[in-house]
Amino acid sequence: YTAAFRAADLGLSVALIERGATLGGVCLNVGCIPSKALLHAARVIEDAESMAEFGVRFGPPEIDALRLRDWKNGVVARLTGGLETLARQRKVTVIRGEAVFVAAHELQVGEGGTTRAVSFDKCVIAAGSESLRLPGLPDDPRIIDSTGALELDLPESLLVVGGGIIGLEMATVYDALGVAVSVVELTPGLMPGCDRDLVRVLEKRITRRYARILTGTRMTGIKATTEGLRVAFAGEGAPEPQLFGKVLVAVGRSPNGRRVGAEAAGVHVDERGFIPADRQMRTNVPHIFAIGDVVGQPMLAHKATH
Repeated sequence: YTAAFRAADLGLSVALIERGATLGGVCLNVGCIPSKALLHAARVIEDAESMAEFGVRFGPPEIDALRLRDWKNGVVARLTGGLETLARQRKVTVIRGEAVFVAAHELQVGEGGTTRAVSFDKCVIAAGSESLRLPGLPDDPRIIDSTGALELDLPESLLVVGGGIIGLEMATVYDALGVAVSVVELTPGLMPGCDRDLVRVLEKRITRRYARILTGTRMTGIKATTEGLRVAFAGEGAPEPQLFGKVLVAVGRSPNGRRVGAEAAGVHVDERGFIPADRQMRTNVPHIFAIGDVVGQPMLAHKATH
């Protein structure tokens, strides 16, 4: 939407194709904004707990997960609704549906069983990314991704598979809301790629709070039972299979380069689904640009906006 609004401000006739119900993409709808709203609630709970050390004691919080979820959804709705207003003000035509390239200057947009053709002089691909799925897991609603975690259907225990930023954000929220949280991370330390001095501070804090943190450990399988999800582990010091109420899979994100059929327009898409772009964000086809998660790391909304 940032690219669409800027192009409209510069006088171009702009159409914005969106497959979701609301504008804003992952960040606004199921990413940074709702997770930061919930992290704020977690911070308030933990601040109240920490005051006991200084002689101010509050009773344990009563968690109304449905009301908390409604508040989080309200934050998202206000911001996405604002984008719809800005699009109208800028005379950006919003087209609902999923776009697929059919030629260098034409897309097909499908929604609800119907398709329409959309032609263009120039195009910006901003198709983003989606949560990576691990192969071989059972089809069970208790196995969730980060989007499912935002629904706040709180179990007694949660295993977070992936000790990166997304997994640990939701671990922080669920821990504050009274869930017994465990984390398993394949690499030797949490938050791979982040400054180790900063990570050590985090590890010290959450080691006291979480049920278990397993680094250098691989999840080898999940068996769905009526009692819960029985998870097996491998690695030095790996425990015996453990039972959890839910498992959050947060092992990274996969670009949507192949979802838009960019090859039909002559655009190069690499084997992982990324679309290479130059410093001006041009693809190998000069009138087609690509921005955001679909062009590669860092897969962050503020990088895409910039």
